[in-house]
Amino acid sequence: MAPPRPPGFGESSTGWTSDFRTFGSEPRGSVIDSLRGFLRDASPEQLRAWSDSVPRLQQEVGEIVEVDAAAASFAAILEYELPLESRRPDAILLLRSGVLVIEFKGRLDARDADIDQADAYARDLRCYHAACEGRDIVPVLVPTRMRGYGGRQRGVHVCGPDALDMLVARLEQGRQDPPIDVRAFLSAEAYRPLPTLVRAARELFHDRGRLRRVHRAAAATDGATTLVSEIVHEAARTRTRRLVLLTGVPGAGKTLVGLRLVHSHFIDDLAAPRTGGQPTAPAIFLSGNGPLVEVLQYELRDAGGGGRVFVRNVKDYVKAHARGRVPAEHVIVFDEAQRAYDAAMVADKHGIPLAEAHSEPDIFVGLGCRIPEWGVLVGLIGSGQEIHKGEEAGLRQWAQAIASAADGAGWVVHGPPSVAGVFAGLRFEPHRALSLDVTLRSHLAGDVHRFVAGLVEGAAPDDLAMLAEGIEAAGFKSYVTRDRALAEDYLRERYRDHGDARFGLLASSRDRDLARFGVANDFQSTKRVRFGPWYADGEDVEGGRSCRHLRDCVTEFGAQGLELDAALVAWGTDFVRRDGAWSIERMARYQRKGAPVQDPARLRANSYRVLLTRARDANVVFVPPLGELDETCAYLRAAGFRELRPASA
Repeated sequence: MAPPRPPGFGESSTGWTSDFRTFGSEPRGSVIDSLRGFLRDASPEQLRAWSDSVPRLQQEVGEIVEVDAAAASFAAILEYELPLESRRPDAILLLRSGVLVIEFKGRLDARDADIDQADAYARDLRCYHAACEGRDIVPVLVPTRMRGYGGRQRGVHVCGPDALDMLVARLEQGRQDPPIDVRAFLSAEAYRPLPTLVRAARELFHDRGRLRRVHRAAAATDGATTLVSEIVHEAARTRTRRLVLLTGVPGAGKTLVGLRLVHSHFIDDLAAPRTGGQPTAPAIFLSGNGPLVEVLQYELRDAGGGGRVFVRNVKDYVKAHARGRVPAEHVIVFDEAQRAYDAAMVADKHGIPLAEAHSEPDIFVGLGCRIPEWGVLVGLIGSGQEIHKGEEAGLRQWAQAIASAADGAGWVVHGPPSVAGVFAGLRFEPHRALSLDVTLRSHLAGDVHRFVAGLVEGAAPDDLAMLAEGIEAAGFKSYVTRDRALAEDYLRERYRDHGDARFGLLASSRDRDLARFGVANDFQSTKRVRFGPWYADGEDVEGGRSCRHLRDCVTEFGAQGLELDAALVAWGTDFVRRDGAWSIERMARYQRKGAPVQDPARLRANSYRVLLTRARDANVVFVPPLGELDETCAYLRAAGFRELRPASA
């Protein structure tokens, strides 16, 4: 029996949706069959997890209805895929008291990785889901072998499956608010940045004190930014569709122009009304460069929601709009447009038959045609940067996409004179301001960076601990352990269901003792690391070079300027606390070649500053069990790093 689903909602977004009464009485096999139909490539491990968790949840839901008849109309949603994401909470319950986000784990206790995973799901619903605004979003971790209620740990309720009904009863006590309507919750328009988050992101982006690099470079890109803004206004006024191509050398500020555009408030007044009002964030920045997306989101993380208000991954965006969904945005900025995939690469990357695949330019021109009334696609183009297979077709694909579109004659293409020949036969308007040829430099800033700066400078632990508390509350986790295996277990569990996440092993290049603990940070070992696969590949890619394997180590030289979701930082004996101060006495000496090193202690501090500022979600510091590192470990704990707890089962 197929689960009841709200009319008009995409079949691809949830594995099961029904009221409590239906869910509680449905045969277990029917529910699991629906989940299998939703996730056709479900692993044997996933099937076992469903067989373990679904009957338990059905029993608890049935008991809730027995005690509270009104609960029969509450909604149970399983495997809800977060739009523009590839993650799925195990279960969501829509109650009078708010929204329960439930994550099941087949164990006896609560692990740190599990707690953080459940908390992240609740954070994203709280920040991005319009139906959740003003509601209590309650994360719940359910170790299926636990019994009873285990209390709250860092804001997450932990309980055995047998205690779910009691937890719901406690949360529901005295509450009279109607539950969120399941149709509103599952609406394709519901998952979008909330107005407060949009304001925060814009304020952060335009705050000269917080993102100084943006404003140091702003003058060099003012001409292009102003011109693109004028084109957007003209498109809105004339109700037309435009393709704007901005070219430039690497580092010239193309990304900055795109970010300034999507963070501009002027588009709000130009957006055409939709169902439920005007779009909250009517512009978005998309990139297929995973590390770049992580850098940008990290830079804007203080606004909340993980910094994803205006910055998203191309693959997630395409997936979310694959079934005809109308883009919420009027302006779509496509980073590195010259590297857009051809149809064959799209088929490979998105797992669809080649006969059904279209090139990314075809896809995005098609999306532009769906936008009500008017739309602007902005392609940021780095000259000569087509580096992967599937990207060789370059700008010709964009010309072909416009020419073959149903309303292609209505599109106007804007670009620098140098690309005019590619668009011969189409309506093309040349603009010299759309060519940038001056390289700019950039640098990150933020709370984590301030915390790390204080740490490597040897600030008072109490002061650092106060800053660490605020960072943790914002979602960034800092752990320390003397057990490398425990650190690796945390990272693998934390991102087990997030295959696109990247976590890797980092260490200082000047340490001489980590090799005893399996950390190959010597020059010959790190020289063999291929950084492209290390940062970009998943665990299943042939060759096993992904950072997720936690085998190959990257030093400060391979990490600078790049980002990870989480970092396993192996602390060496080249930078240790001794009698209340940092010491580099055990540092591997610099070879005497070229200019002499003026301040090796400063170089060591800066190296650890780099290593500790690569992560977007979490730092896990492994301090080897050496007596000379005891004071270092104690300092990290006192500064706010949590001790990573071993699992009891």
